[in-house]
Amino acid sequence: MKSAPATPGPDPAARPAGSAAVPPAAILLVDNGSLQPQAIIALRALADRLGAALGQAVDPVSFLHADRVPAARLGGRPAEILAAALERRARTGLNDLLVVPLFFGPTASLTSSLPRLASKLGTRFPRLRVRAARCLVDPGAPADGRLAEMIADHVRASMAGGNARPALILVDHGSPTPAVGAVREHLAGQLADRLGPAVRGVLAASMDRRPGPAYAFNDPLLARAFERPGFDEGDVIVALQFLLPGRHAGPGGDVARICAAARRRHPGLRTVLTELVGAHPGLIALLADRAREAMDSAPLRG
Repeated sequence: MKSAPATPGPDPAARPAGSAAVPPAAILLVDNGSLQPQAIIALRALADRLGAALGQAVDPVSFLHADRVPAARLGGRPAEILAAALERRARTGLNDLLVVPLFFGPTASLTSSLPRLASKLGTRFPRLRVRAARCLVDPGAPADGRLAEMIADHVRASMAGGNARPALILVDHGSPTPAVGAVREHLAGQLADRLGPAVRGVLAASMDRRPGPAYAFNDPLLARAFERPGFDEGDVIVALQFLLPGRHAGPGGDVARICAAARRRHPGLRTVLTELVGAHPGLIALLADRAREAMDSAPLRG
């Protein structure tokens, strides 16, 4: 027997100003997407933990790629892509949707693609309202150093093994968007402030960059970072500005491979990788705060 379609609720955008925020009909925890099954499985685990913190189910969704991973490699449950996920929910009458980005900074996916998608769907589903929470890091709110403190915790844990005043390289994926690069530099500065003399230097690096001087803000790439004085010998902690395991930051991934190659070039170099940011228990509290904050925000417009 077919289940009855969901009954559309009141339009949250029409509630009186100053009234309490109404929980959205659906919450989507959204990452960029990966072809690595372990990344999708880790996203699902985070969504479950965030749902427990919010008291409402949270659905794990990706912008791209994830639907190309066979469901057989994901416990028989196919991954969802954001465009299809939003449309499917709109078709069932779930008109108030909240996107919680699992992104460090304002990528083009969030600042451009998501509003366009919401606007396009809005022409077909006029009652649809898509809201979006803030990214994990907001350089415009420097007092909020929770993400930097999570990475600092991972660095301190790596130092507990006896690393004497190591150097520190903070590495992220790299991005064509300067604002995302600015987040990496902002975090590196916060780490330098928090760790102080416990480290002998802090350097921000990336895994990837597009060719040309316009993308030089991603320099140095991680492989070249190990050629810089002070980062080519002794103990060097590589702090992973990655949320989930994948091609770069997963076990045996590119970061580990680059570190191993650097140790072969520099026999006096010792490298230690931190845990992923997604492994820190404080991440759920930060995501929950972002979600609650966005429940009373204006819907996206294309």
